[in-house]
Amino acid sequence: MTSDRNSNQVGEIMNPNLVLPVGTQVVSRIELKNSADELLCLRGAVGVIIKAPTDNSHAYRVRLINNIEVTLNRHEFSIRKHFQTEGLQAAADILTELNLYDHIIYRCIIGSRAFGLEHDNSDTDRRGIYLPPASIHWSLYGIPEQLENNENQECYWELQKFLIMALKANPNVLECLYTPLVETATPLAQDLLAIRDIFLSQLVYQTYNGYVMSQFKKMEQDIRTKGEIRLKHAMHLIRLLLSGITILKEGFVPVKVEDYRQQLLAIRGGEMSWEEVNAWRLNLHQQFDIALTKTSLPERPNYEKANAFLIKARHSMIEN
Repeated sequence: MTSDRNSNQVGEIMNPNLVLPVGTQVVSRIELKNSADELLCLRGAVGVIIKAPTDNSHAYRVRLINNIEVTLNRHEFSIRKHFQTEGLQAAADILTELNLYDHIIYRCIIGSRAFGLEHDNSDTDRRGIYLPPASIHWSLYGIPEQLENNENQECYWELQKFLIMALKANPNVLECLYTPLVETATPLAQDLLAIRDIFLSQLVYQTYNGYVMSQFKKMEQDIRTKGEIRLKHAMHLIRLLLSGITILKEGFVPVKVEDYRQQLLAIRGGEMSWEEVNAWRLNLHQQFDIALTKTSLPERPNYEKANAFLIKARHSMIEN
């Protein structure tokens, strides 16, 4: 039973109908003898496919290291690079049993509902942080950088990944730290919120500006090729510029849209022409430039405090 289970865990089984090409290195899962009971192929022997069938209902011809050729059916061998990592496939089982969602330390709502731009059919986008026990984090199997549940519009980053993204001025992550819609915050997460300003720096200018510029370039291409753009995306790009300017001017991330709500909704509703939207965007870039020259934010975020917080958090997950 163990052998069968291991076979099913091999990555190649995910596509059992794939015909492997000539030249693929394989490992035999069976022992073969000739009619005189002489051993031809060891269980675990390494060989290379020299003749492949047209489908997996037929056998492969494999040449072993000693130049002996044997015939093997698909279930009688594994791809060598997959065979070597079979034992590590247990990681998926271990992480499933652990249920990393039980270790979420921060859960919040961002997106349209947090911005105050939602409509009746808007999704509820939940984001946050999870912090796994030290024993599994330090284990051979490791932990994923993020947990995603697309059906429920949820994404939770492992703490170190979250902090690095915040230090790079990732807009989604900064909005997580400043959204008014917080559903879960452990004492450790509350400590992080208390020092959230350490992530604000002049990098906001490069990150926000660069993203908006690249996306508007793609939109201009869409207009030329498709004759239309994604209006909701255009709205959020303008919102992003407005947010970035406020960050540089006032030192906090504005999440809930207030003063510009009607104009932004006009973009999404198609009531503002592309020319007007683009003109507004260019004007905001100029305002962003001015805000950069006058900002009191540091050139870089506070890496030392972020690192100290991470170490503190890691220590808190060590089992006594």
